[in-house]
Amino acid sequence: MDNQFQQTMETFLQYEIFNNLVSEYLLALAILIIGILLIKFILRKLILKKIKNWLVNSSITFNNRILKIFETALIPVLYLGVVYISIRNLQLHPILNQSIDVVGLILATFIGIRFIGKIIEYILTTYWLSGETDETRQQSVAILSPALKILIWTIGIVFLLGNLGFNIATLIASLGVGGIAIALAAQGIFQELFSYFAILLDRPVQIGDFIIVGDLIGSVEHIGIKTTRLRSLSGEQIVLSNSDLTSSRIHNYKRMQERRIVFHIGVTYETSLDQLKAIPEYMQEIIDNTENTRFDRCHFNSYGDFSLNFETVYYMETPDYTVYMDAQQKINFAIKEYFEAQGIEMAYPTEVLYVNQSQLTSSRR
Repeated sequence: MDNQFQQTMETFLQYEIFNNLVSEYLLALAILIIGILLIKFILRKLILKKIKNWLVNSSITFNNRILKIFETALIPVLYLGVVYISIRNLQLHPILNQSIDVVGLILATFIGIRFIGKIIEYILTTYWLSGETDETRQQSVAILSPALKILIWTIGIVFLLGNLGFNIATLIASLGVGGIAIALAAQGIFQELFSYFAILLDRPVQIGDFIIVGDLIGSVEHIGIKTTRLRSLSGEQIVLSNSDLTSSRIHNYKRMQERRIVFHIGVTYETSLDQLKAIPEYMQEIIDNTENTRFDRCHFNSYGDFSLNFETVYYMETPDYTVYMDAQQKINFAIKEYFEAQGIEMAYPTEVLYVNQSQLTSSRR
């Protein structure tokens, strides 16, 4: 009975279906099942889980998202490999073999492109935007991420077509000629586009910055692909091209850490020497008692046409213009109060006519 069963099984396993023995079909099925079980239970449940637990408990800075990206790329590739190996053990028609190779290559390329795209997106969002609240940087990531994905998909498709036997050189040459024609027709647009990416990557200005570009003054409201828009002090919107912005000298006042202030006062020539010597010391005292200021110097620097001139320099420790004006106003009030208390007169344009009394007397005679 056992011998008969053994002979029956051997006959069954040696039975040929579509140029393959039943035993070869069973071997392919066994490879497929064992491979899937190994990937699902050993790799995913044991190895990857242990790696994740080890990373969590170690001192290594760990981001669960990056492990998830590798997992979503690695697992499909392994499944695809198991299916491909199990099928390729069978003797199939050449057309069917070729079809399987093409499908496997397409799927592998698709998985690889998705993996690279997710890695680039992870780098942009995790490292380039880490701790950033700048709207310009977020806008640049929102535009760069799809653009890079399109570039990756283009390169991936060209790679796929090359491996499928297409003549890539002819395709690239035709695309190159067409690209030159398009570039010549849209030269201005590409210039503005490159200027836009220069603004986003180099970041000479950001949304909210108060800038001076040539004779234009305003706050940056919007940075578009072709134009940048400013809101002027008088309220109207100023629109200028990105190429004008990148080719001009930009004064960015928002990035000013502190403001250097120089102002002059003049007193009359009747001011005594002791009063003149006391002015620099009192200027320092006034500025030291004013918030957000740092005194630098005060000097009696010149003899004017109608005044003795003092130059005072101090620093505002904040770039806020309103705070600066409040401080300067407080300093001006204090100077006025001090001069009135000391009897010092501020100079203003005057003319003094000196008459020789002896000549005047002789002329009257």
